[in-house]
Amino acid sequence: MRRIATTLAALALAALAGCSSTSQLVTGTPRTPIDPAQVRVYYTPPPGGFEEIARLETASGSFTYGEQNKLNDVIAKLRTEAAKLGANGVLFMGTQDTGGGSSVGLGVGGGSSSGYHGGSFSGGGIGVNISPTKKFAQAVAIYVANPPPATAPQAPATVPPAQPVK
Repeated sequence: MRRIATTLAALALAALAGCSSTSQLVTGTPRTPIDPAQVRVYYTPPPGGFEEIARLETASGSFTYGEQNKLNDVIAKLRTEAAKLGANGVLFMGTQDTGGGSSVGLGVGGGSSSGYHGGSFSGGGIGVNISPTKKFAQAVAIYVANPPPATAPQAPATVPPAQPVK
């Protein structure tokens, strides 16, 4: 019995790991892997052009809650996969929300059994699914020969205090 439980647990972990993988379609020439922190995310094509290395698709984790957390999760996965291919950029193509959702199911069963001592049994159960919807994302892993300088956050312009009307 213990062996069956161990096997089932291993299969469940493998299924969860399989659900969170990132797929890639290599369309160019991969380079030497780099640190994911060096991969920049572009929401529009970078000026000066780029070389396409691969098309990427991924999904947020099975138990990732909150829209910002889901977006952060898919971007981190895209950057990691691009870094493995030596891409120094990810051209973000968009996201969709699908799957998951919460649901509640109710099952009730009953029956009776009689034997030497007589007796009866009844049973019932409730099932609850609290898996959040997943966020799926697509991007292109790219190599930018001369990346534009990273833009530093600008300090807000100071507004002079209001002057009293005379």
